[in-house]
Amino acid sequence: MKVPFYDLKVVHCAIQPELDAAYQRVLKSGWFILGQELEAFESEFAAYCGAAHCVGVGNGLEALHLTLRAMNVGSGDEVIVPANTFIATWLAVSYAGARPVPVEPDEKTYNLDPGGIAAAVSARTKAIIPVHLYGQPADMDPINEVAERYGLKVIEDAAHAHGARYKGRRVGSLGHAAAFSFYPTKNLGALGDGGAVVTRDSALAEKVRVLRNYGSRVKYQNEVKGFNSRLDELQAGLLRVKLTRLDEWNAQRGRIAAQYSCSLREMKGLVLPRVPEWAEPVWHAYVVRHHGRDALQQHLQAAGVGTLIHYPVPPHLSPAYSELGCGPGAFPTTERLASEVLSLPMFPTMSEEQLAYVSACTKSLAGRNL
Repeated sequence: MKVPFYDLKVVHCAIQPELDAAYQRVLKSGWFILGQELEAFESEFAAYCGAAHCVGVGNGLEALHLTLRAMNVGSGDEVIVPANTFIATWLAVSYAGARPVPVEPDEKTYNLDPGGIAAAVSARTKAIIPVHLYGQPADMDPINEVAERYGLKVIEDAAHAHGARYKGRRVGSLGHAAAFSFYPTKNLGALGDGGAVVTRDSALAEKVRVLRNYGSRVKYQNEVKGFNSRLDELQAGLLRVKLTRLDEWNAQRGRIAAQYSCSLREMKGLVLPRVPEWAEPVWHAYVVRHHGRDALQQHLQAAGVGTLIHYPVPPHLSPAYSELGCGPGAFPTTERLASEVLSLPMFPTMSEEQLAYVSACTKSLAGRNL
C-alpha cells in the first residue's frame, strides 16, 4: 500500500459538482477581482470565526504583512515571534521593515511559551505574533495579558488553525487581528494561493482593504503606497463551497488523530501530541517526535508512507536571517524539536485501511535502536 502525506484529488472529488457550480457562477458573472463572490466569502468567514470583518488577500504571508503595515509597524520596531514556526511568520515582520524577536516554544505544545514573552519586550516592541501551530491554539489568555501590560498588538498567525477553538472561542477572534492562509493543503484550502485578515476592528480592516488594492479606495486615487494583494473571485467562490464542509472535515481529522494516538501510545521512544484541556485543535498536522526521526522517516518512506518535517531548519538558523547572529544553540528547544518532529499523513478522506497501515508501519520500529 502507498499512503500519500496528503491527497487533494480525493478531497476534491467528493465535492466536484459544487466546485464546478462555483466556477460556472464566477465565469458567467464576468467579474473576477473584488466582486460579489469575495464580499460573500468575507462575510461568511468573518461570521464563522466570530469576528466582525474579513479582508481577503493574496496569501497568508501577505495577510500578516498587511496587518503589520495597517498597525503602523515599521522600521526600527520589533515584533515578538515564535522561534519554532515556518519562516513566513518572520518574513512578514521583515517585509514591514521591523525586526523579529524570537521566543522559545513550550516543549509540551510546541507553541509560543507565554512565560518567555515579557523578557523579550523592549521599548521598540510593537506586537506579538503567536502561531497556532499544527492546528492547536496557542495559550492566548497569558499572551494577551502580557500584550495589555505593555501596550502591544496581538496578531494571530492562524494559517494552520481554521476552526480551532481556545476555551470555546474560535481562533481569529482572540487577538487584535488574525492572519489566515488558504494554501491548498490547509484545512480550508483554495485551488491556488489565498489568504485573509480577520478582525473586530473596523478601522484596521479598512486600512488593510486600502493597502491590498494599491493604496486605493477609488480607482486611480491612491491614498498611500499600497500593494497588489487580492483574493480573486474564483478562489473566493471555491472557498465558499469548502467552508460549508470545514467543520465536517475537521471532525474527521480529529477522529484520525484520536486513532493515531490510541494505536501509537505504546511505541517506545515516540512522543505523541499533547492537547491542553482548554484547546480544541483541528489537526492540520499530526506531529510526533522521536530521537531517531530520520531513520523513522526513511523506514516509512520505504514502506510507501509519505511524511513531512515541519520544520527542519528553524528560521534563526536559515541563511535568510544570518544577520541576527543566532548560531546553533541560540534556541535549544526549537533546535531539538527541528531534529525530532515528524508529521504523519493527515487528510480528512484518509481511509481506515490507510490509517491502519501507517500505524502498523510506524509501530514496526518499536524497540529498535534507531
